[in-house]
Parts: sequence; C-alpha cells; structure tokens
Amino acid sequence: MDTFKVGDKAVYPGHGVAEVVAIEKKEISGQTMNFYVMKLLDQRKADSRLYIPTSNVASVGIREVISEEEAAEVFKILKKKEKVVDSTTWNRRHREYLEKVRSGSVFEVARVLRDLYLLKTDKDLSFGERKMLDDAKTLLVKELAIAKNMTEDEVENSFRTIFKL
Repeated sequence: MDTFKVGDKAVYPGHGVAEVVAIEKKEISGQTMNFYVMKLLDQRKADSRLYIPTSNVASVGIREVISEEEAAEVFKILKKKEKVVDSTTWNRRHREYLEKVRSGSVFEVARVLRDLYLLKTDKDLSFGERKMLDDAKTLLVKELAIAKNMTEDEVENSFRTIFKL
C-alpha cells in the first residue's frame, strides 16, 4: 500500500510507528508536491513531525503496521533460542544491527532484539549495544501492541517471559 489517509498508522524504518495527521501540498523549488505529515507515536519523540513526499513512500521504506499473523511470526523469532556465537567486535556487531533496524523489516528488528538479549546473558553489552537493545525493544513494543491489539505493558510482559527477565 503506497497511499495512506489521515488517521492511518504506518511504520517509518528506524523511527517506529507514526500516525498520518495530515496530507499537505507544498511548493518546493517551483514544484508542487504532496506530503504526508506524520507524528511519531513514541513518547520520547512525540513532538516530532515528519514530512514525507507521497511519491517517496516506497524509497523511504514506509510500510503498513504488520498484521496479527506477522506479529505471531515475530514472537516465534523472539522465542527461537539460536545461540549467538560471535567473534566480531562490538562495533562491527553494532553496525550490522543498525543496518537491520534501519531496513524497516520488523523481522530483522526482532532478530536484533533476540540476539542482544541472548548476548546479554553471556557478557556485558557495550553502551551502543544497550542503546540498540532499547531502541529495538521500543520499535517492536509499539508495533506489536497495535498489531495484536494489546497494551504496550502486555507486550513488554511477553518479552520478560520470553527472555526470562
């Protein structure tokens, strides 16, 4: 779906779920363009408004919130206890995780979250990895809560159960 209407929720890769609050025409360099005005739903970024040209939705990677079936798949990924055998340095892992988060794929974000939680049981995470864990968790909590019609607290409780926190 390339077109959204006011009130729709969409995922902006790396930033999270946003609501389309308006569709505006603006003239830029003599050319009239339509923009989605989106408000991020993350409380830490609640004052942020994004202006995305409607013609750039695909290239930016904006997508619909996942379905309930896709949310169930995310939980399967989180529950899969693949041991992270990683001999790479923390900064290389951080770059790889960052690429996955920025990809916009909820499944890649889930893998990052799972891998970081598993890695955390073996050793202390670097500051960057702890921040990445928090960011991945924030991105998933909001989207899963919407997709599964749950509260954010219920999603976080599910994470605590899965990762035995």
